[in-house]
Amino acid sequence: MYYYEVAILGKPLLLTYHSSKELENGQIVQVSIKNRLQKGVVLQKVAKPAFDTLEMVPTKEYLQPWQLELAQFIARYYVCFIGEALSLFVPFKKCEQKSLSYTSTPSILTPQQQKALEFIKRHDVSLLFGETGSGKTEVYIQYFKEIVAKGQEAIFLMPEISLTPQMEKRLGEVFGDMVVMWHSKLTQKRRSEALEKIRSGQAKIVAGPRSALFLPLKRPGLIVVDEEHDESYKAQSRPRINAKDMAVYMGKLLKIPVVLGSATPSLTSYYRYESVRLPSFARAKKEFVYDSGRGLSPIILDSLNEVLQRGKQALFFLPTRAYFKYLVCQECGQAVQCPFCDVGMSVHFDKRALMCHYCNYTEPIVSSCPSCGSQELSAQRHGTSEIAQELQSLFPKSRVEKFDRDVITTQRKLEKTLGAFAKGEIDILVGTQMLSKGHDYPDVALAVIMDIDYTLAMADFRARERAVSLFLQIAGRAGRKEEGKVIVQTKNRDFFQRYQEYELFLREELEFRRDLYPPFRRLAQLLFAHKDQIKAKRAMEEVVECLKRFEDVQIVGFGPAAIEKIAGKYRYHILLRSASPKKLLQAIYGCKNDLCEVDMDPVSFV
Repeated sequence: MYYYEVAILGKPLLLTYHSSKELENGQIVQVSIKNRLQKGVVLQKVAKPAFDTLEMVPTKEYLQPWQLELAQFIARYYVCFIGEALSLFVPFKKCEQKSLSYTSTPSILTPQQQKALEFIKRHDVSLLFGETGSGKTEVYIQYFKEIVAKGQEAIFLMPEISLTPQMEKRLGEVFGDMVVMWHSKLTQKRRSEALEKIRSGQAKIVAGPRSALFLPLKRPGLIVVDEEHDESYKAQSRPRINAKDMAVYMGKLLKIPVVLGSATPSLTSYYRYESVRLPSFARAKKEFVYDSGRGLSPIILDSLNEVLQRGKQALFFLPTRAYFKYLVCQECGQAVQCPFCDVGMSVHFDKRALMCHYCNYTEPIVSSCPSCGSQELSAQRHGTSEIAQELQSLFPKSRVEKFDRDVITTQRKLEKTLGAFAKGEIDILVGTQMLSKGHDYPDVALAVIMDIDYTLAMADFRARERAVSLFLQIAGRAGRKEEGKVIVQTKNRDFFQRYQEYELFLREELEFRRDLYPPFRRLAQLLFAHKDQIKAKRAMEEVVECLKRFEDVQIVGFGPAAIEKIAGKYRYHILLRSASPKKLLQAIYGCKNDLCEVDMDPVSFV
């Protein structure tokens, strides 16, 4: 009889079972827990325990050694159970492999694209800094061709499924049935068909969001992370992985290249990895107009009318609505900032207070702007529904549609809306961050960016980076084929005008972050939630006292979370900072209690 330690998939359980046959580590097995069958993964052989054990039943599924190693890293770094980390992976299955041959046909790349391709082929991890309209996808496709010609597979990560219809069409034109799109909205039938192609070896290009990284590819040869700046790569539930970082770690394990691509790369990637710049080859002129008005101002309406008269299309962008608003001066455009953290403070109307979500500094809501003395302070924001209704009323002969998560709830609706816009059946598209996700809108002559100052004023050290990235991503949607206009509604004209050159922003932002924030420091947020407010607060205070013993870890702030109550549970948090991820994790493992939920490298402080 053989005895093994088994991790139960998706559960915080490590249990011992026996088998009459010798099994390999990584074998998927069925086990009984309280008379219910569950799936588990064999981790290691163990000595016969002193207690009686149940027999497990091996399946035809298994995980590779590198998958086990990656899962163990995820469990350690993201402070979760190994069973939760293992549940990310779709296992391999013993089935017949089909041999496919493919001969690479070179694409016609521009000299700049060819230079970029040669650069990324020379580096284990590289950053393709490609301006909007520079043809990053053509570079990826040529690299994919070379990988597939070697009999290997490529993983193509995209931040969200909203990008998949357009990319599926482009990849399908080159690779045909060798392309598999993978995402959460697949029907059960399409999911099964996709898995069959992957496991049999027919699939050579697998594209999709985070989950595409964990599919059972036999010979992965390349990982591309497109729109690498996008925060959708960070999971907001356990395991709280960042798929971009996991792609880099996976590349290291498998000794395969990893390419990160973006027109507005994250500051951390720009700092960490060797990069190659790919300039846009769009010859069309793009005019930037800065509008200090509010709402649908005369500048916006006049420009929109002119565009519609020419039979062209327009995009209207509003930032994703945050949970809390920020007091922004309507004269100088500055947010009321925390005196200790240099970030905008959030308005809590129920408490009649401004609060910093980093250090919890609180003060009464002010009546005048600390920067210029104006009493024109506003926490109002426009929503997509309001703007869409106003536009439809003002331009009744035009078709106006919304493009946000309230409307685009299914893959079918997504494809239908994008298809209608591509055919020119929609004149004005009003949306949130989904508009910035890399879609190609060839007939857009006007992009209007509204309420960008609220993104700039957010209580987050990444506020400047998010604002500039959004500004340039949305601006890049206009004027792809011919002249385009970008209207930026802001009181911070000098800021956005200066950073139309994104690399200048990155260089200057590095100095702003130095010795305080990533990429120079690692952050961790510890969250505590309980229906009993006293228990949640006490659990936080217990960990705070313990953490004070660790000299190399700084407690930035602690107290009630930004949203103090969700689903009947009271929420508290601690924000930690350290130059050493190892010491940060040592402190966390040395102090966390049962109520402590850990978010390493957080991108949201809600």
